[in-house]
Amino acid sequence: MSANRVVPGEAWTGDDRAHNDACHERWLQVQNRPTHQPGYRDDWYDAQCGGCRFWIALSGELGRDWGVCTHAGSAFDGRARFEHDGCELFTAREDGSFG
Repeated sequence: MSANRVVPGEAWTGDDRAHNDACHERWLQVQNRPTHQPGYRDDWYDAQCGGCRFWIALSGELGRDWGVCTHAGSAFDGRARFEHDGCELFTAREDGSFG
């Protein structure tokens, strides 16, 4: 974390490229359904976290690819999830939006 990004008395926004890139690489290691894995099924493509009504995008730069699962029944509830990951409890958004 860059010390020059921290403002006393204000919340740190996470606006630090090196920190965000490190998080992205570390978090990718715990995906449930990596699209490059041999067993990835085509029918999972339309059931990715970014299109789930229980996925809430993070703010800032990390929010372009990452959000938090808020489905109480999911094993991923309360965890940062890559928008292209997914799980068996996917629930499509009524408006069909993604990300």
